[in-house]
Amino acid sequence: MSNLRDQKTLEQRRREFRELCMSRSALIVPGAGNALTARIIEDTGFEAIYVTGAGIANTYLGAPDIGLVTLTELASTTSAISEITDKPLIVDIDTGFGNALNAQRTMRVIERAGAFAVQLEDQVFPKKCGHFEGKSVIPLNEAVNKIKAVCDVRNDPNTMVIARTDARSIEGLDSALDRAEAFLEAGADMTFVEAPQTMGELKEITKRLSAPQVANMVVGGKTPLINQKDLFDLGYSIVLYANTPLQAAMRAMSNVLRSLKETGDVSEVIDSLSDFAERQRLVAKFEYDAAEKKYSSD
Repeated sequence: MSNLRDQKTLEQRRREFRELCMSRSALIVPGAGNALTARIIEDTGFEAIYVTGAGIANTYLGAPDIGLVTLTELASTTSAISEITDKPLIVDIDTGFGNALNAQRTMRVIERAGAFAVQLEDQVFPKKCGHFEGKSVIPLNEAVNKIKAVCDVRNDPNTMVIARTDARSIEGLDSALDRAEAFLEAGADMTFVEAPQTMGELKEITKRLSAPQVANMVVGGKTPLINQKDLFDLGYSIVLYANTPLQAAMRAMSNVLRSLKETGDVSEVIDSLSDFAERQRLVAKFEYDAAEKKYSSD
């Protein structure tokens, strides 16, 4: 972990992240559903981390992304991640866990937990993954009021509000863009049109919307997988790979455990495992050892 906490205030780091987002550099932001994944994202050199609601549902609950995660569980995960990394956190707050007042409380709680940005969407509560079928969105005026409510209570003006719309899959791209424009007028800093289905739609989003935009690269989802350079050329600010680390871990665990079950040991898959020393390095055991020595009474 870096020592930036000792050099810069949280407000300063949020302001720097806001400036980075406004530069529209197509910053790749992988997602973490737990603190270990966040450590690995930091270790591999990424500049920011996305706290993924789907990832928490999958890893913490062993459940699909259908609105089962609670505010308490999200806040606990965000706080745990914030404690072990200085990287900016974009936190997926889903629908804000209810109406405008629920969304306000969610904003307060998650901002205190260390968020640099929150992502609020316009689905009916409880929500579903943006790449699932059977979604519904709330009326536009209700969604606009939730955006206003969240913006009104942020403690730090540098904490960004990313307004997501899932209307593309329900009402079409034009409706989604209309909603995004209304969210920007309501005070959102960035918008996120979820699940565009073609390169042409990705182009239309940044062409029509003047504010910084988020693209979500979901392996196996509705949106085509586009290279970072091409998304930079289109003017995107953030490129989410929200659950790519999780998908990698799921495949690796399945392969290793299947081999263990079939052969009785891990000799055939040993190269797929982090060794003991690497495991301790990734969880920063050396920092705890140093602290233990410093505060020892011996």
